[in-house]
Amino acid sequence: MSLVSQVSINRKIESVFREESRPALATLLRLLGGNFDLAEDTLQDAFIVAATQWPEQGIPDNPRAWLISTARFKAIDQLRRQQRQQALSESVLDALVTEDEFATDPEDIEDDQVRLIFTCCHPALSEEARLALTLREVCGMTTEQIAAAFLIPVPTLAQRIVRAKNKIQAANIPYEVPDKVQRAERLNDVLSVIFLIFNEGYSPSAGQLVVSPALCEEAIRLCRRLGQLAADYEIKGLLALMLLHDSRRDTRIGPDGELVPLEKQNRHLWDQAKIREGCDLVEEALRDAPASSYAIQAAIAALHAQAKRPEDTDWKEITGLYTVLWHLQPTVIVALNRAVAIAMRDGPVTGLGLLANLADQHQFNKYLPFHAARADLLKRAGQSREAEFAYQQAIELAGETPEGAYLQKQLRTLQ
Repeated sequence: MSLVSQVSINRKIESVFREESRPALATLLRLLGGNFDLAEDTLQDAFIVAATQWPEQGIPDNPRAWLISTARFKAIDQLRRQQRQQALSESVLDALVTEDEFATDPEDIEDDQVRLIFTCCHPALSEEARLALTLREVCGMTTEQIAAAFLIPVPTLAQRIVRAKNKIQAANIPYEVPDKVQRAERLNDVLSVIFLIFNEGYSPSAGQLVVSPALCEEAIRLCRRLGQLAADYEIKGLLALMLLHDSRRDTRIGPDGELVPLEKQNRHLWDQAKIREGCDLVEEALRDAPASSYAIQAAIAALHAQAKRPEDTDWKEITGLYTVLWHLQPTVIVALNRAVAIAMRDGPVTGLGLLANLADQHQFNKYLPFHAARADLLKRAGQSREAEFAYQQAIELAGETPEGAYLQKQLRTLQ
């Protein structure tokens, strides 16, 4: 085999591993009774065999089925060796041996991925554990990547994931898609984790990336899969919200890698297909449930997406939607966004008054969005000295990030 051919097949194998590892793991977890460690170990063994055989024999027509089958036989070997030490091994082993060779019915595999989402997002786990486990097992992020994203030490994150897996086994949390009643009760937990994944891709909390497309796409894919399972208005609302934000993804980064704010983005480059789909989903979600928080946020995003120019933005309607959202979710973030929307409608001085009232009610000393918004409104109001100080506060909190670089640029325009 020529060197060029070798490089080509190696790239194809790497692509297969990236695309198939999470679906294959989800199916193995079903076959192995939810044993995370055994599923991960045997899948890794299957990858090692594939890396040896595929360059010579070629990539199978159904690589996912091949990986699952190979890992399954590896698991049978391990369980046979450990049968006397593990009480669970015998029942799992019997099921594995009697399974059809590939056990990869497409419908079962799709359901396996949904099973994995609901298992990782089980209410018995803390929110931090749910998020870490979902990013690790469903999205395939490494422990190092997750730890860097949330600014915690790698050992701390690793322990969090281990404890979550142990709790799943100790509490006998079933590896299944819950019934309709339980699914409705747990859906918000699952959706909140999916939205956190999207947000981490859209606005990474650490590092030099402005956006991580893979995480955005993974969150959208997971939400679509849930939508196939249940036609729920909150699923539609969240999917619409993510699609509308994602439609602007490529315009958020300038030629030098700098952050580009919404009003400066090239709207001609926004993904119109995602905008149309998102707007259609918003209408469906609001028709089904006018008080859906995700749908209201998506409606706000739709108004931004539909404005041909920044000055065409319907700030009156956006302000009204934020007021409705505030009654549903009276959080600091919603209050801050509402204040900024009112400032865009009524002028920066009005907005600054609202921010001052907010500051009296909450501790904003270390809240970057507050200082960044205040700096922008002070600049718009012509209060350069106060704006300079607010930008300096925001820059100190942003650190060496794309947002920090953008704030530095705004500060230089004042100086």
